[in-house]
Amino acid sequence: MKTTKPRAVIVGAGIAGLATALRLSHRGWDVTLLDMQAAPGGKMRTVASAAGPVDAGPTVLTMRPVFDALFADVDEVLTDHVTLNPLETLARHYWDDGATLDLMADPQASHANVTATFGAKAGTQFAAFSARAKRLFDAFDAPMMQTSVPDPWAVAKTVASHPRLIRDMAPHQSLAALLRRSFSDPRLAQLFGRYATYVGGSPYASPAILALIWQAEARGVWTVAGGMHQLATAIAGLAAARGTVFRYNTTAVRVTRQGGKITGVETHGGHIPGDIVVFNGDPRALETGLLGEGPKAAVPATATAARSLSAYVHAFAAAPDGPPLAHHTVFFGRDPKAEFTALAKGEMPQDATLYLCAQDHGQAAPDATQRFEIIMNAPPVLCDPKKEKAKCQTLIFDRFRQFGLQFSPQPGPQTLTTPWGFDTLFPASQGSLYGRSPHGMMAAFKRPTARTAMPGLYLCGGGAHPGAGVPMAVLSARHAVAAIMTDHASTLTSRQTATPGGTSMGSATAEPKRSLS
Repeated sequence: MKTTKPRAVIVGAGIAGLATALRLSHRGWDVTLLDMQAAPGGKMRTVASAAGPVDAGPTVLTMRPVFDALFADVDEVLTDHVTLNPLETLARHYWDDGATLDLMADPQASHANVTATFGAKAGTQFAAFSARAKRLFDAFDAPMMQTSVPDPWAVAKTVASHPRLIRDMAPHQSLAALLRRSFSDPRLAQLFGRYATYVGGSPYASPAILALIWQAEARGVWTVAGGMHQLATAIAGLAAARGTVFRYNTTAVRVTRQGGKITGVETHGGHIPGDIVVFNGDPRALETGLLGEGPKAAVPATATAARSLSAYVHAFAAAPDGPPLAHHTVFFGRDPKAEFTALAKGEMPQDATLYLCAQDHGQAAPDATQRFEIIMNAPPVLCDPKKEKAKCQTLIFDRFRQFGLQFSPQPGPQTLTTPWGFDTLFPASQGSLYGRSPHGMMAAFKRPTARTAMPGLYLCGGGAHPGAGVPMAVLSARHAVAAIMTDHASTLTSRQTATPGGTSMGSATAEPKRSLS
């Protein structure tokens, strides 16, 4: 027996895995982080383009205090490592009838724009809805997002002490139903219903409480100079400076145990010893056996099903020609019900809302070649990618032409990632980008938390509590580290040397090009 640093193996170098590694390394742990890809980021990925690396994952940075807290916890300042630019225009929105609406960082400017576009009554309704969203966000931030294990009784206590919240929550109503009552103009109901897709849901099946997502965006949206992936790169650099060992192009095969205790992770390149393992991937990968037979029981099936939405994502460089764009621009489908009906059936929507991120907005001339990302909602099903790509390609760019927007050169199918592609990148996800579906009033309580049923195996990432989105993933890392430090504060001051490979808990194979992050 000898006193040594406790060891952690983290599987998956997505944003949550990086934040976990940084915090553990800062606390003196011996951390090894592995990923099948060649660089950090996970879903916060980039692809090559003629104008340089273009983001092909998350594009929106909200809830900045979450990131400030991460850096402060390791004695750093966020803005010393990345350049953040606040957006004056949060998003621009276009409809077929010619209506245009800019939502602004200044609430009064947003109210004025809504009133100018849709009338005084709509402006009053917008103000009321925004106030409702703020009350919901403020009420449920602490007992849900900021807590490591959400407690229905704590939530009930919060509601009991603020009775108005019952009306605000609109229990047993869908977000779409709440929005129909909140706005007389269906275009505004369509706009705020889109926020359910931020967590992979349909407004027609997601609970009304998701109205609070608007408040997360209303509190500010920032861009990251150089692209969102720069945030992942900065966190990885700080973790490495504190001793985290990164092993890229490394496939995790199984978690190993000896004497009932975790001893590390077996990879295609050998065994990596660890006293604990943190899994930063879709929890469904554990349930389906991708890390061995033992972890299959670590997460219940109810924590991973039903699945959230996927997406068709184009990432490319081209010169645009058409209506003026903001950094974030939304082109709405004609009938939102038709889009989500198709998605519920597992079909590609023919009348879809299209989101466009102009990554170089404000830095390049409006008609210059610049970097873009297009996102269209997709069902979490696996179809023939060759047939799907051609169909999706035609649908997206025909729809943009109807709004008068064209790109030169028009990107080809090689720039498109489909649900099939996302399942390949993130094994066992079925292409779902947000983990478990947010549908149903109790969905938030059904996501897996940091601790699993297997001692020594922890979760972080968008598939774990508190849910999908970059800020939520960073919060999940904080919850995971808190659980680890509580569980192992006294038990890891001394440890036995583990036998490499330990006692196998079963084996699983992963395709060489698939990543568990």
